[in-house]
Amino acid sequence: MQSLISVANARALVLERATPLEPETVDLDDAAGRVLAEDARAAVDLPPFPSSAMDGFAVRSADTPGRLRVVARAAAGRPAARPLASGEAAGIATGAVVPEGADAVVPLEQVSDGGDYVDVPAAAASGSHIRPRGGDARVGDTVLAAGSALGSAQVAALAASGIARAVCHRRPRVAVLTTGTELRTPGETLGPGEIYESNGRMLEVALRAAGAIVTRLAPVADDEDAHRASLEQALDADVTVTSGGVSVGPHDLVRRVGATLGVEEVFWGVAMRPGKPLSFAVRGSTLVFGLPGNPVSALVAATLFTVPALRALQGASSPGPEWQPGTLAMPAARSASRDDFLRARVSAEASGAVLHPVFGQESHMIVRAAAADALVHVPAGEGEIAAGTAVLYTRLA
Repeated sequence: MQSLISVANARALVLERATPLEPETVDLDDAAGRVLAEDARAAVDLPPFPSSAMDGFAVRSADTPGRLRVVARAAAGRPAARPLASGEAAGIATGAVVPEGADAVVPLEQVSDGGDYVDVPAAAASGSHIRPRGGDARVGDTVLAAGSALGSAQVAALAASGIARAVCHRRPRVAVLTTGTELRTPGETLGPGEIYESNGRMLEVALRAAGAIVTRLAPVADDEDAHRASLEQALDADVTVTSGGVSVGPHDLVRRVGATLGVEEVFWGVAMRPGKPLSFAVRGSTLVFGLPGNPVSALVAATLFTVPALRALQGASSPGPEWQPGTLAMPAARSASRDDFLRARVSAEASGAVLHPVFGQESHMIVRAAAADALVHVPAGEGEIAAGTAVLYTRLA
């Protein structure tokens, strides 16, 4: 009888081998979604000068309250007005340079603007509505530490700090290969026993979303020579992902042919449903995922193992998947020996996230799975778990 590895142990073995790829320098325009390989440090003070936080008047706080002579009006992006002397004020826009001598900005709505003069009815506190030079960051400060994922706010922080290029881990190159003589391209006429190929497209979308550079190879027939030729090409990538042909049938050739090409299996068979016949192997530095052929099994296995490996290769400190708490909307049967991963829809309710398993949980039902936006983890055990039971779930892309 096949000995199955636990989901937790399988994940640990995968991530143990998914070490970050070498760094490269990329333009900031191409950095979104990447992970920093080294600390990014500010090239300028931010802001680079004392600036106004409001539209109003720059003043000397000691002159307020009172009537002040307006000697300049400053817009953002222009040089600072001349230094203010006692009894003077300068009109100023948000973001404009605060003139020398001024130590406060009084908002427009708090003054009476008479053109040549401005009446300030209340005392202004020193420093009010002024953004000090370097208040956000100083030259040389660490803006983002190595391991930071670059989303919209992070890219903005780098840009504002004068950083035009970022040192990031290289994106992994992934080859996706589906197997099966029965596979045909959507749009072709199906013959007896044939089905349309969908796993390659599904995996390409999921792996691209995880930051990979994906090459999808043509489906390969159940023939040893054809498998060998396609696998040799796929194994040139950083990560090889196959779908189908990893079980024990006479036409399951991926593991057997891979072994002749120097692929060393780390594990085969995980105590999970769906996705049990998952294979993970290596050839040199190439990671090799042999995913099941049933489309939902391939989707679940890729979500739990392949996508986290890709993120780890890019330097992510927490490669996922990220599990969140929720409650089941209906009872669910448990497997005595395998963890279940139910496809479900999430609804946000006052009590928190509620998970509604979709109808049709069989591993071939990709159309039913398309209605789901979450995977719900149901640990192995006896009997069933009741509606309202606390569970963990992760989002499906």
